[in-house]
Amino acid sequence: MTLVEILTHAVERGASDILLIPGLPAAYKISGVITREGDRLLPDALENLVREAYALSGNRSMDRLERTGDDDFSFAVPHLSRFRVNALRQRGSLGLVIRVVSFALPDRTVLGIPDSVMSFASCSRGLVLFTGPAGSGKTTTLACIVDAINSTRNLHVITIEDPIEYLHHHKMSVVTQRELATDTTSYDAALRAALREAPDVILVGEMRDAETIKAAVTAAETGHLVISTLHTLGASNTIDRIVDSFPPEQQQQIRTQLALVIEGVVSQQLVPAKDGSLIPAFEVMTVTPAVRNMIRESKAHQLDNVISSSAADGMISMDQSLLQLVKAGRIGADAALGHCVNSEWLRKRLALNS
Repeated sequence: MTLVEILTHAVERGASDILLIPGLPAAYKISGVITREGDRLLPDALENLVREAYALSGNRSMDRLERTGDDDFSFAVPHLSRFRVNALRQRGSLGLVIRVVSFALPDRTVLGIPDSVMSFASCSRGLVLFTGPAGSGKTTTLACIVDAINSTRNLHVITIEDPIEYLHHHKMSVVTQRELATDTTSYDAALRAALREAPDVILVGEMRDAETIKAAVTAAETGHLVISTLHTLGASNTIDRIVDSFPPEQQQQIRTQLALVIEGVVSQQLVPAKDGSLIPAFEVMTVTPAVRNMIRESKAHQLDNVISSSAADGMISMDQSLLQLVKAGRIGADAALGHCVNSEWLRKRLALNS
């Protein structure tokens, strides 16, 4: 099969990811379950598929893959879909992991993204973080937030992504999308450059290191809305992860800066639904004076209690979100318990609900 045939089959099956690894048949992840189809792919055949992927991306050079062993890029197949690609070397052979990305921007109501999450699209300044494990739908949520800004506000939005997945057309806003390696060298460099590009909103695909975090916080301090992601789960873990990225002598300074600019932390994960699909569960932390004090005074471990008891401020914990989904009949109790933070708390609530 050619790569386009594999991609077409994946789109027709509703796959989210395609795994092309030497020695295995083509594997498709559908609603979180990996299924293998067809004949085993030998190294020579896979190398041809890799070369086809590079050809589809505008004859992109394979130098980076050959030099470092991996490469990230994206491309579109007309009338089919967009695809985010990671080309890699494993056991001396080449492989591909491909994410299927729809041409159409996602519909947040169909996905189940609540108003409490979408409300961050109305922030005028500060830092808003979307967190969760890889594959939890953070990029899709960010696309919904950017589209909401683009549809309702007259701003300049700059996105810095690795790679670009969803394409945003200019609506009420002007949206400038920059891709790492293609348009800029690093998140840090692009962020510093963005401050000279008259931005109102800056989306940073991922805060990978202390330099990027520092640049993002500085951008938020200077009156911009900065939106980014981290691979953490929970607001307290997110704050600790940011602070721990810095050497001890700088940690109190970053806590103080973070306390001033942070506007919200949204954590999400995808949970198997009763109908076989995947549904997002969200923890939402809005920022109150009490939250700012806890961050400043190194009491991030107390944030979980604040989130659980601050529904009036638009907050909800992950376990409360899971409980709501169980009560609504969207997910089963076992799925909720498999994704919760405090299983004892959730078991008691589920027992009361039964």
